[in-house]
Amino acid sequence: MPSDIQIARAARKQPIGNIAAKLGLGDDDILRYGPDKAKIAHHAVAGLAGRQHGRLVLVTAINPTPAGEGKTTTTVGLGDALNRIGKRTTVCIREASLGPNFGMKGGAAGGGHAQIVPMEEMNLHFTGDFHAITAAHNLLAAMIDNHIYWGNTLDIDTRRITWRRVMDMNDRALRDIVVGLGGASNGFSRQTGFDITVASEVMAILCLARDLDDLHARLGRIVIGYARDRRPITARDLKADGAMTVLLRDALQPNLVQTLENNPAMVHGGPFANIAHGCNSVIATDTALRLSDYVVTEAGFGADLGAEKFLDIKCRLAGFTPAAVVLVATIRALKMNGGTAKQDLGTEDVAAVTRGCANLGRHIENLRGFGLPLVVAVNHFAGDTPAEIAALQDYCIRHGTEAIVCRHWAKGAAGAEELAHRVVELVEGGEADFHTLYPDAMPLWQKIETICTRIYRAAHVEALPGVRAQLNLWEEEGYGHLPICIAKTQYSFSTDPDLRGAPEGHVIPVREVRLNAGAGFIVAVCGQIMTMPGLPRHPAAETIGLNDLGQIEGLF
Repeated sequence: MPSDIQIARAARKQPIGNIAAKLGLGDDDILRYGPDKAKIAHHAVAGLAGRQHGRLVLVTAINPTPAGEGKTTTTVGLGDALNRIGKRTTVCIREASLGPNFGMKGGAAGGGHAQIVPMEEMNLHFTGDFHAITAAHNLLAAMIDNHIYWGNTLDIDTRRITWRRVMDMNDRALRDIVVGLGGASNGFSRQTGFDITVASEVMAILCLARDLDDLHARLGRIVIGYARDRRPITARDLKADGAMTVLLRDALQPNLVQTLENNPAMVHGGPFANIAHGCNSVIATDTALRLSDYVVTEAGFGADLGAEKFLDIKCRLAGFTPAAVVLVATIRALKMNGGTAKQDLGTEDVAAVTRGCANLGRHIENLRGFGLPLVVAVNHFAGDTPAEIAALQDYCIRHGTEAIVCRHWAKGAAGAEELAHRVVELVEGGEADFHTLYPDAMPLWQKIETICTRIYRAAHVEALPGVRAQLNLWEEEGYGHLPICIAKTQYSFSTDPDLRGAPEGHVIPVREVRLNAGAGFIVAVCGQIMTMPGLPRHPAAETIGLNDLGQIEGLF
C-alpha cells in the first residue's frame, strides 16, 4: 500500500476554479493562490447573507492515543461519501500548525484515500494565515512596550501586563523570558513569555469573527493588562486594532481546496483544543453551510475537549445548530485504553477492547447530554479482527447506538458509504434537540465546575490562590456571561495524561484563568498543560528535508 504522501502526489487535482464552480462561485469570487488553492473573497462571503443553511455534522473522537484515531481522515472520508450518495457536501477542517508538524504529530490533512490536497502546502505555509496572525499578535506586543517606553500615558502597570508574544513553533525555552535588557534605549525590563500561535487570542478571534467589522471590534476589545488603578487596558486604548485588522484582512477569507475525490474543502483557522477552542473558523463553516446541503466539520482531540468547546463556545457564539455527531474510534486505540501496550496492539485482545470501550461509552453519554443523535465510526485498520469488531459493535448496541466499520483510508468514499447513509438518516430524522451544557447567566466558577464534573467526571475542582477572586472581578467588570474554555491534557478525562479509560472521582486543579475578551471566552488552565509546547527528544524535524527531486521527505 502506498504511503499518504505518495497517494497525495498521485492525486488528479482539478483547477481550483472548477472546485469553486461546484459551490456556485465564479472566477471573481475567489482569489487564487496558485492552481489548486484559493481564498473565497470577502464580497463573495457577504453576498451569501440571507441564504438558508445546510445541515451541520460534527466529527469527534475518543481520547487520542499513540495508536491513532483518524478523526480528520474520517471527516474527509465522510464528506466524500456524502457527495458520492448525492448530497452536495463541503468539508471544513483546521489548518496545521508548524509546531506539531516539526515536533511529533506530522500532517493534518487526513490519510490514505481520504485526504485533502495540496497536502504539502497545507501542512506548511499554506496561504500565510498563521504568519498573519503571528504578526498581528506581536504587533500589539510591540506597541505595548513602545507605549511604556514613550511615557506610558495610559499608566500601564508593567507587573500586570497579560499579553505575551507568540510564534508558530514548539520552543520550551521561550515560555518565560525577560525583555528590555541591554540599557535604557531598549525600554523597560519586564518578565513575559511566548505562547504558540495557535493559543493566541488573535487566532481565536479570527476563528470566531463573522466579517471584517466584527474582526476589528473584537481585536479592539482585547485586554492586554491593567493600569495601576486596576483599570483594564485594551488594544483599542493603544490604537493597535486598526493595524492588526489590516494585517488580518486577507487571512480572514476562507481557504478553498479539494479532497482527493475533487470535492470542496475549506481549511481555515487552527486553534488547538487542548489550549484553545479547537475549531475551524466560523466564517468558513457559515460560508460552507450557505453553499452546501451538508457540511462535515471536526473538533480537535477527543469529544471531552473538542466537541464540548465546539458546542459550548463556537455553536453558542455563532448560533450554529448541529444535526448529528459522528464519534470516531479505532480498535487499536480502544485496546490501549483497555491496558494494551503499543507494541502488543497487533495481537488480538477482545478483553482489552471491551475494557477500553469505557472511554467510548463516556463520550457517548456526554454527547447525548447535548441532545444530539450520534453514530460511532470505526476507523478500520488491517489488523482488526472480526471478534474485536464484534465486541465493539455489541457494546454500542447495548448503549443505544451502532458502530459502523469504515474503510475510507483504503477505499475512499466507497469505504464510508454505509456511514454516510446512516448520517443522512440521523439528520433527516430530525432527532436533534441541541442545547448547551450551561446557560450564559451561570457564574463563571460554576461553569468551570459544571464542565469538570459533568464532562470530565471530576469529584472536585480546586482553584489555586487568586483564581476565584479574578473570576469575581471579571464578573463585576461585565464578563460573567462569557463561556469557559478548559485548557488541559487531551489524553485523559483527568489532568493526568497517563490515566486512560474512563476515570472518575479525580480532582481537577485550575492553575490560572485568562480573559479573552475579544474572542469572547475565558480560559481555565488546568493541571500541567503548557500553552507553549516543547519538542520531543527526537523531533520530526530531524528527518525532514528535500530529496534529489526537490520533494519534501519526512513530513508525513
